[in-house]
Amino acid sequence: MEFIKAIAEHINYVASVALFVIGLYTVLTHSNLLKKVIGINIMETSIFLFFVSIGYVHDGSAPIINLGGGRVLYINPLPSALILTGIVVAVSITAYSLSLIIKLYEEYGTMDIDEIMKLRGEGKNG
Repeated sequence: MEFIKAIAEHINYVASVALFVIGLYTVLTHSNLLKKVIGINIMETSIFLFFVSIGYVHDGSAPIINLGGGRVLYINPLPSALILTGIVVAVSITAYSLSLIIKLYEEYGTMDIDEIMKLRGEGKNG
């Protein structure tokens, strides 16, 4: 019962690890480049969830000036700010990856990395 209660209290961390494993599995097992990019995006999302979960404080409030005085428990804003930067970088990398996949598809006629490697190997030997 304690184990289930601990998992319920830390469900964000469990979900983050599960998403990361799903993304890693997708990247490692699929040879389609588009599926690899989707797997990397799933992994990035899990990292974003993890960092936002770290910054959350139960019963905390937004870090805004409190004119009423007294002691107030605040949520850490730094992880959220860092995640905004991370999202911008992730979108940029995704756009660049997709543009490279388009160029590879135009050159080789496939998005399968195994077929591309075979075509490249045949081109070098012949």
